[in-house]
Amino acid sequence: MVHMRLTQLRQTDLNLLVTFAILAEERNVSRAATRLFLSQPAVSRALHRLRETFHDDLLVRTAKGYEPTCQGERLLKELEVMLPRLDRLIAGSEFDPATEQASFRIACTDNPTSILAPILCRDVLPTAKQIRFEFIPWREGDFDELAHGRIDLVLMPYDVHMPPQLQSEPISYADEFVCVVSAEAQYERQLTLKQYLAAEHVGVGDIYGEQDVPEKLLAALGHICRVVLHVPYFSAAIHCVAGTELIATIPRRFAGLEVNNRSIKVLEAPAELPNFQYRMIWHPRASTDAAHTWLRTTISNVAKRIAYPKPVDER
Repeated sequence: MVHMRLTQLRQTDLNLLVTFAILAEERNVSRAATRLFLSQPAVSRALHRLRETFHDDLLVRTAKGYEPTCQGERLLKELEVMLPRLDRLIAGSEFDPATEQASFRIACTDNPTSILAPILCRDVLPTAKQIRFEFIPWREGDFDELAHGRIDLVLMPYDVHMPPQLQSEPISYADEFVCVVSAEAQYERQLTLKQYLAAEHVGVGDIYGEQDVPEKLLAALGHICRVVLHVPYFSAAIHCVAGTELIATIPRRFAGLEVNNRSIKVLEAPAELPNFQYRMIWHPRASTDAAHTWLRTTISNVAKRIAYPKPVDER
């Protein structure tokens, strides 16, 4: 039996299995070809060879894209376990970013992207010539993308619910909220909760379409913010308040990027709004992968080098 299996393995191109795994995840030839750095005809030819090898269609076309057959589902479940192990076996226990190629997709909001990505560009990429980072906007459903291998890492505040099957680790990237208002606003250095609740706000559709903090926190305390405009990004919220009476509640680090913007000013938020800390989240199958370990270590080290943001009155 062992001899028969090894004979079949020698006759099989293992790259076809990688192609199938990606195609089964994407369920679209074009998207799979992009991820594999192949042409669409090459992916289609690979699918044809796979069908001949397994004597099954494996993937059938539907109105929603390719759907796996029963045999295709079984193969995909096996490959989700086998391929990472084979990859680690071939790559070994070490990863050298100066000589080895790797591409990492990181999902997070515009706050850590704006703070961490520039540091990676300045301090990591010059010596990690073969590494490609891709920061993508956080979207509902990205934890499923993480489970399917379409995303390598998620950076989220601790109060965002994480599926129990995933793993996480805190990073030293902490922040707190400040209030950004128009330069002409007649507020003092710190808003009281009464002033905050009496004002109208620009909300940021940050996590699942709304800010968990402060909107959900204040709601839990029995307070409701009067949000008259929702935007998807903190940068957009900042630019909306100039020349208005609106308040945008923004992470302090992010607001610090607008230090030279004379059309706004930054105030301390009400004391009831707490600070928050970020964590890295990943799928357990990547825990022992040398390249992924390097990624997590790099993100953690970058976060450690960022000093805690200064209060408004120390600027």
